Amino acid sequence: MKKKLYIKTYGCQMNVYDTERMVDVMAPEGYEETETPDDADLVVLNTCHIREKAAEKVYSDIGRIRKMKDAKKEKGDEMVLAVGGCVAQAEGAEIMKRAPIVDMVFGPQTYHNLPDMVNKSLELKSEGQKSRILDTDLAVDEKFDQLSKKEVKQKPTAFLTIQEGCDKFCTFCVVPYTRGSEFSRSIDDIMTDAKKLADAGVVEVTLLGQNVNAFHGTADDGSEWGLPQLIRELAKIDGFERIRYTTSHPHDMTDELLEVHGDLEECMPYLHLPVQAGSDRILKAMNRTHDSASYKKIIADLRKQRPDIALSGDFIVGFPGETEEDFEATMDLVREVKYAQAYSFKYSPRPGTPAAEMEDQVDEDVKSARLARLQALLKEQQTEFNNSVIGKTFPVLIEAKGKTEDTVFGRSPYMQAVQVKVGADKIEELLGKIVEVKIEDANAFNIQGVLV
Repeated sequence: MKKKLYIKTYGCQMNVYDTERMVDVMAPEGYEETETPDDADLVVLNTCHIREKAAEKVYSDIGRIRKMKDAKKEKGDEMVLAVGGCVAQAEGAEIMKRAPIVDMVFGPQTYHNLPDMVNKSLELKSEGQKSRILDTDLAVDEKFDQLSKKEVKQKPTAFLTIQEGCDKFCTFCVVPYTRGSEFSRSIDDIMTDAKKLADAGVVEVTLLGQNVNAFHGTADDGSEWGLPQLIRELAKIDGFERIRYTTSHPHDMTDELLEVHGDLEECMPYLHLPVQAGSDRILKAMNRTHDSASYKKIIADLRKQRPDIALSGDFIVGFPGETEEDFEATMDLVREVKYAQAYSFKYSPRPGTPAAEMEDQVDEDVKSARLARLQALLKEQQTEFNNSVIGKTFPVLIEAKGKTEDTVFGRSPYMQAVQVKVGADKIEELLGKIVEVKIEDANAFNIQGVLV
């Protein structure tokens, strides 16, 4: 009889990838993923420490799951409750102390040990002991060695982690403390995994890393490859028609990488390149290592290589010391660059980061008002970009069934969500295919089209 595994995923694409790998490592143990925690045998909260009030949201979820865990116990069955990810890495001991209902806490570099941890937890319970397992080691190389041995499921899109960790130490960010220092996988491991994905029917692969463009993997001959060379080699693999990468840092956007966008059709015309702020004074306080002029030059050079590139970014408003003039510099940068998509947040202190100790913390009401103004501008730009493709025809990769019986869902080369109207009898044959779609309508969040 299959056991049930429920994983709630918070935050970034790296966590989405990690969740997929947890499902993979638990499958040989007889665990099958379920969409609800109600009667699950193993519940994992795969946490993220980037967003505001991250830890509080986790404790809230633990409280809800506790009732399910108690109900299962009354029936004579055991539920193992685990907290993983970056909140676990940052606050592992505190979670164990504050939430005794939690059986296991593990960091993002140790989930390859999940089967052993679960078995140990069940063993302790069977002996009438309390399960209190904590593993927050940062040995990322060991994790990758284990995960490379796993098989992959058939699907049209996939993430492929090539780099983890961060050495940039932005003053607002906890990633260097929760994911560790920058680590790049070997070329051989990446290419082996990439070929497995292609063999499984993956058409579009997204390369992942906290600073993915800082990648510097070692090949078998001892040479070192950067991200540009890796993308060029991946483009030669039969089956890969689309390649994306995220998240990039402006510091590591080299001319060679920009040229890849101009040279390779497989490299999609979309780039997520966070700037965080438009004020040079604030960027310096954030320790971002770039200023607004250098960022805008990267964008200008990129558009020379690929004029139709769609840009996405991250923005933090209300960083300590941010004045109205600083905020207007961010608004001016947004107006000049123009974004097809963007993510924007109010600054919130992260314990242990330098920014949390800075004076001149901005009032919450001011942060909220500025965020509303920025998001209104970004939504206007996103709507304008989506409207600009109405009447155009371009290739869409069909990933799943749509919201209605006669539609399918896919992504444009520019990362737009596309709902495509098709005959209900054609849906199954279109899944995983790249098809030509004419766009008929659009709004800020998705576009609609028909098969050509």
